[in-house]
Amino acid sequence: MWTICRKELADHFSSTRFLILFCLILMVALVSTYMAASGLREALEGLSKPSQVFLMIYTTPGKFISLVQFIAFFGPLLGIVMGFDAINRERQHRTLAKLVSQPIFRDAVINGKFLAGVITVSVAMVSLLLLVTGLGFLTVGVVPGPEEIARLVIYLVISVAYVSFWLGLAILFSILFRSLATSALAAVALWVFFSFFIGFASDLVANALAPVNNPRDPDELVANERVANAASLVSPAVLYSQATSTILDPYRRTHRGLIVTGLMERISLERFQSPLPLDQSLAVVWPYLTSLAALTLICFGVGYVVFMRQEIRSV
Repeated sequence: MWTICRKELADHFSSTRFLILFCLILMVALVSTYMAASGLREALEGLSKPSQVFLMIYTTPGKFISLVQFIAFFGPLLGIVMGFDAINRERQHRTLAKLVSQPIFRDAVINGKFLAGVITVSVAMVSLLLLVTGLGFLTVGVVPGPEEIARLVIYLVISVAYVSFWLGLAILFSILFRSLATSALAAVALWVFFSFFIGFASDLVANALAPVNNPRDPDELVANERVANAASLVSPAVLYSQATSTILDPYRRTHRGLIVTGLMERISLERFQSPLPLDQSLAVVWPYLTSLAALTLICFGVGYVVFMRQEIRSV
């Protein structure tokens, strides 16, 4: 497995399409971060620096979107590019039969390919995060504290798991479809739906199951919002966005978009506006983290089972 993993790593890092895509993501991320950090420095000029200000570099939108939103939308392309031809490329070149005829187990092929993809994603995300952090040092002039560094490490792990899901999905499609174009198109179609159209689909489901007949009725509004949130959780992009926004924003105390509060609750919220500790933020997003990890493992597990049961011919 490690021999195949080293060979796939060499192919990934020498691949022109991977280098082009990574450079594009890096360029846009650095430009967005620089714009956000410059605006943040101007807003804080002459003022005392609030706590957790360094994390605002990753969540503050620049001219378009923030770094977290950019990774949520375009990070999956990195996993899709590395996995859509992992198996069917070997079939087209007629090298898969020669590969499994060697004294190796068949599962070492798919395990090595997936592991190489995860390592490549990890290297890319670590490099991106370190460059953005260094740019934040130079622009804002604020050194992050231990808790902020811990939150960034957790954000890095979540991002790697998120891109690894799309890597496993692309590998699954490369197993199911023999055509390279078909596997790539299927993965991109799911990425477009889960990233851009899941909001419309969840609203349609909520309006069908819990319609709002009276816009002034808070019970109907809350029921509609709950159904919409539950329907949107099928999207890995929503799980990733909800988890990372809470981890990188200590002042966010809930993952819900609609909160109905009474008088005493509003007074309590105004009196206690301190940031949440890291363990409390993890408790808020723990369901999203486990769901995202489960989706990644299920996707790779299905591809593993299908690949182990497929017939491999030399012609």
